[in-house]
Amino acid sequence: MLFHLAQSATASGVAEEIQWLSGLPWLLLLLLSLPLVVAALYTRVFPTGLWASLLSVSIVLSVLFVFSPQALVVLAMVDGLIFVVTLIDFLLLWWGSGGHRATGIVVSRHIPRTGSLRVPIETTLTLQNQTSMRLIGDFCDDLPEHFTAEPSMHDLDLARGMETIAISQLTAHRRGAFELERCYLRIKSPLRLWQRQITLPIHNRVNIYPDMKQLSDYAMLARTNRLSLIGVRRTRRIGQDSDFERLRDYTRDDNYRHIDWRSTAKRNKLTVRQFQSDQSQRLIFMLDCGRMMTNQRDGYSLLDHALNASLMMAYVALQQGDSVGMICFSDRIHAYIPPRGGASQMNRLLQAGFDQFPRMVESRYDLAFLHLNSRCKRRSLVTLITNVIDEVNSAVIVDYLSNLTGTHLPLGVLLRDREMFDAADAPHNAALAAAAAGGGTEAPHYTETIDDFTMYRAAAAADILLWREEVLTGLRHRGVLSVDAFPDELTAPLVNQYLEVKAKHLL
Repeated sequence: MLFHLAQSATASGVAEEIQWLSGLPWLLLLLLSLPLVVAALYTRVFPTGLWASLLSVSIVLSVLFVFSPQALVVLAMVDGLIFVVTLIDFLLLWWGSGGHRATGIVVSRHIPRTGSLRVPIETTLTLQNQTSMRLIGDFCDDLPEHFTAEPSMHDLDLARGMETIAISQLTAHRRGAFELERCYLRIKSPLRLWQRQITLPIHNRVNIYPDMKQLSDYAMLARTNRLSLIGVRRTRRIGQDSDFERLRDYTRDDNYRHIDWRSTAKRNKLTVRQFQSDQSQRLIFMLDCGRMMTNQRDGYSLLDHALNASLMMAYVALQQGDSVGMICFSDRIHAYIPPRGGASQMNRLLQAGFDQFPRMVESRYDLAFLHLNSRCKRRSLVTLITNVIDEVNSAVIVDYLSNLTGTHLPLGVLLRDREMFDAADAPHNAALAAAAAGGGTEAPHYTETIDDFTMYRAAAAADILLWREEVLTGLRHRGVLSVDAFPDELTAPLVNQYLEVKAKHLL
């Protein structure tokens, strides 16, 4: 009896020992995973797929040990070997790549300080390997928001003491000032069991301006007398052949028929006659940066289109010898450039407007016009570019522009909403589509071809457009010049209006 009890106790003890030993591999596996947790939290060194493959070997042996306890020694040796190998590989990567600060990797960046919207700019990254190991992996440059890079990643295989140069094309899809502050590297360990993510600080600033290609296009077309290709009309200047003002030096864009040959012979330098119609006048742009200008068209906000058209008109005015200024405002004055002439004024206007964006605030027209009256006493062509969507907003604009008449020459530029015009034309387009579908037969009645929602939508859009036309008519009756155009087609009407003002001597 006692013998059977002792045998039973021995068997129970063996079973408990086997049950405890069966949990030992999982404990070893947990201990083996601790370096992974520590590495990820404090050193930004992470395991690779090869590390996971080695870990799967330990998992398979641990499962086999449950059915065959005799494999405990083999399992312990395998786990220990994996632990030692991964630890050595981790240390080689950590200390070989420069330790905590990665001091052995030197990076430099060359990038232009300025760029144009949606025009690729070339950036160059130079990496120098001053560490004690060969750097293998990949790296990439910092990419600000609204930027794309081609290529976005670069392969890295750099021996000790060597350097590599990577060239990328950065394209900005938004104007403004942007900071490039870092370079990102991913380095693999010698045995490819670990990879380290390194962030190196390197600071550069790039200013993205509106695409000024339209300015060069205008200059080229003006020289070849082909401005009609971009919608600019030739306007005959009243009195340009009789109202002489002064003599000045000849420039490349002057008409050769205006050369004064007698003065040229006396001065031994080409001299042209300048007429009264070319006298220096003043233009001031008032750009609304409030909520009215937040709508998007072709990936650009209304303010983007307004700024592009304003810069084009400013370029033409500066070429004519006029002075140009600018006020950017929303609920406060964001930028003010006093009216000046000369080529350098174009750079001032670019600097003032390139980082202005529409804000979801109500624009303070009273504050903007008060600033105008306090700073600009001389008669000027004041061009307000904005959008109207409600009666309160339109009434304020009409009142302030009307109050300028007599002191200044006001010009109100109201941007059209293309979706509104398309909605108003929807029934007509739908009827044409139905007629085309019927093989050229007469279009069915509107109630049979167009659903009620489309009709109501078109009626509402037509009513808004009728109200908008009444606002424009009210401006004209009060002596305010007006331009009514779609945002993406604003440049030519605005330049034509300016040339008409110059031709008729309205200033």
